[in-house]
Amino acid sequence: MPGIDKLPIEETLEDSPQTRSLLGVFEEDATAISNYMNQLYQAMRRIYDAQNELSAATHLTSKLLKEYEKQRFPLGGDDEVMSSTLQQFSKVIDELSSCHAVLSTQLADAMMFPITQFKERDLKEILTLKEVFQIASNDHDAAINRYSRLSKKRENDKVKYEVTEDVYTSRKKQHQTMMHYFCALNTLQYKKKIALLEPLLGYMQAQISFFKMGSENLNEQLEEFLTNIGTSVQNVRREMDSDVETMQQTIEDLEVASDPLYVPDPDPTKFPVNRNLTRKAGYLNARKSSILQAESKKDHEEWICTINNISKQIYLSENPEEIAARVNQSALEAVTPSPSFQQRHESLRPAAQSRPPTARTSSSGSLGSESTNLAALSLDSLVAPDTPIQFDIISPVCEDQPGQAKAFGQGGRRTNPFGESGGGTKSETEDSILHQLFIVRFLGSMEVKSDDSPDVVYETMRQILAARAIHNIFRMTESHLLVTCDCLKLIDPQTQLTRLTFPLPCVVLYATHQENKRLFGFVLRTSGGRSESNLSSVCYIFESNNEGEKICDSVGLAKQIALHAELDRRASEKQKEMERVKEKQQKELSKQKQIEKDLEEQSRLIAASSRPNQASSEGQFVVLSSSQSEESDLGEEGKKRESEA
Repeated sequence: MPGIDKLPIEETLEDSPQTRSLLGVFEEDATAISNYMNQLYQAMRRIYDAQNELSAATHLTSKLLKEYEKQRFPLGGDDEVMSSTLQQFSKVIDELSSCHAVLSTQLADAMMFPITQFKERDLKEILTLKEVFQIASNDHDAAINRYSRLSKKRENDKVKYEVTEDVYTSRKKQHQTMMHYFCALNTLQYKKKIALLEPLLGYMQAQISFFKMGSENLNEQLEEFLTNIGTSVQNVRREMDSDVETMQQTIEDLEVASDPLYVPDPDPTKFPVNRNLTRKAGYLNARKSSILQAESKKDHEEWICTINNISKQIYLSENPEEIAARVNQSALEAVTPSPSFQQRHESLRPAAQSRPPTARTSSSGSLGSESTNLAALSLDSLVAPDTPIQFDIISPVCEDQPGQAKAFGQGGRRTNPFGESGGGTKSETEDSILHQLFIVRFLGSMEVKSDDSPDVVYETMRQILAARAIHNIFRMTESHLLVTCDCLKLIDPQTQLTRLTFPLPCVVLYATHQENKRLFGFVLRTSGGRSESNLSSVCYIFESNNEGEKICDSVGLAKQIALHAELDRRASEKQKEMERVKEKQQKELSKQKQIEKDLEEQSRLIAASSRPNQASSEGQFVVLSSSQSEESDLGEEGKKRESEA
C-alpha cells in the first residue's frame, strides 16, 4: 500500500503555525473517518441484529463500499489500491445479498468486534486526547500570557519564579500531550485501513464457514483474493506496530532531550543563540497594540539577527548561512561587546537563577519515584475498580439529622471552633487539649482498596484532579477543619454547624502532595454497614491555604496526644485494678483472721464446758452458759420436791 502521511512529532515542541495547520488537516480527516465508520458500523449492526433483513443490510453495506471512492478524505483520497479493494468487496457482498441467515456468534466475533473496538476505543481515544490537548494548550497560552505581562522595570523575583514554573509545567504538559495526540492521529491512518478491511474479512470468513466453502458464490479466485487481503492487513499491522514503536521511542527521546527547553529562558550555555538564521518560524506576543515581545531572550536575539540578515538580503546568496556567520563575526570583532540582557539582570535575581533548576530536578525526581512506586503497585491494588468520585459534601447542614449524627457521632450539631462551651452540656471535643482550626476546600473523595501506603493518597489526588479537569468541575465547598484529640470536624463557616465528623482512631493514613503542598488527604477506615468485620477505606482530598503539611502535623500531634492519653488511661485503670485487688486481699485476710479468732473462742468454750459441773474445794467456780445454768436450776428444783415428799 502507498505511504501514509504523518504528523511530525519532532516539531511538537516548536509548535509552529505550519504544524498547527497540518494538525487541523489530520483532525478534519479524523472527523471524516469517524463519520464514515459510524455509517459502516450502523450497516454492519443491522446485519447482526436483523437476520430476516440481512439482504437489505448487506445491500446497504455494498452501497457504502461503492461510495468509498467518492469520499473526500484529506489524507487518503488518492488511495487507488484501497478503493479497488473495496470495490471488489462491494461486488462480492452484493452477490451474497440473497442470503438471509448467518450464525450470530460468528458475526459477533469476526465482524462486530473489530469495528466496535475501532469505534469505541480508537475513535474515542482521539476525542479524549483532543480534549486534553485543548485544555493543555489553553493552560499554556494563559501561562505565556502571564509571563509576557511581567513588568521589566520593577521585577519581582517571587512572582517571576512562580510564573516561570507555571510556564515550565504547562509547556511540558502541552508537549507531552501533543506528542501522544500526534502519535494517535498517525496511528489512526493505519487503524482506519484495518478497521475497514478486518471486519469485511471477518464477515466473508463467516459466510464461507456458514456455506461450508461449497457455495457457488465462493470460488477459488475469491478465496485467493481474501487471502491476499488478509496478508495485506497483517502487513499493515506489522508496519503500524513498527511505526508505533519508532514513534514511542522518539517520544521518549524527545521528552528527555526537551526537558531543559520547557522553561521560557533556557540556559544559554546549553542552547546558544544562532545568529546565522535567514528564516525563523514562531510566535511573537502582542504585549501592546504596537509592541511585539519574544518569549525568551534567546528568541529575542535570534529574531533580531534574522531580521538583520534578511534586511541585508543575505538569503539571496548561494550559501546564506556561511555569509551570515562571517558578517556577524565581523560585527562582533568590530565593536566593543556590551553587557548582554542576561548579564545586566543577573544581579537583580540571583536566587531565581539557582532555584528553578533545583526545583525542577527535585520535581522530576519525585515524579520519577512516584511513577516507579505506582508501577510496582498496580492501580487495582490502590483504588477499587469503577469507583465513583464524590466532588461535593452531600450531607445537608441542619440540626434535625439524626442519621447524620449517628454516622460519625456529632453531625448537625452547632460547634464552637475555639473550644469554648456556651453554657450547655460539655462535649468530649470541648474537653480536648488540642483545638486547631484550618480553612480547607473539599476536592473529592473515593473508595480505596489499600490504606497502608501514601501512594494511595497520591493516586487518589491524581485521579480526582484529572477528573475535575476533564469534566470542567471547578466549584469547591469551603469549610473549617477543626482538629482535636478525638476527631476531625468539617464545620460550615457561615452557620458553625458540623457537616462531617471523622473519629480520629478511624483516620489511618494522611499525607500531603509531594509538590503542591496545599493539597492533602487522609484515609478513613469505616465499617461497611452490614457487619462490623466488613471494613472499607475512603480517601478524602482537600485544598488548603498553603497549610497542607501543617494540617498533617496537627493530625499527627492529635494522634500522639490521643495515644499518650490512652496509655495514661490504661495505666490508671491498671493501677486502680491493682488497688482493688490489694483491697480485696486485705478484706480476705481480715475475714480469715476473724474466722480464726471465732474458732479459737469456740474451742475455748468447748473445753470449758467439758469439765465437772461443780465448784472446787479451793473456792473456784465453773462458768456455765445460759442453757447449762437453766438445766442446773431445773435439777435443783426437782431435788427439793423429792425431799418434801
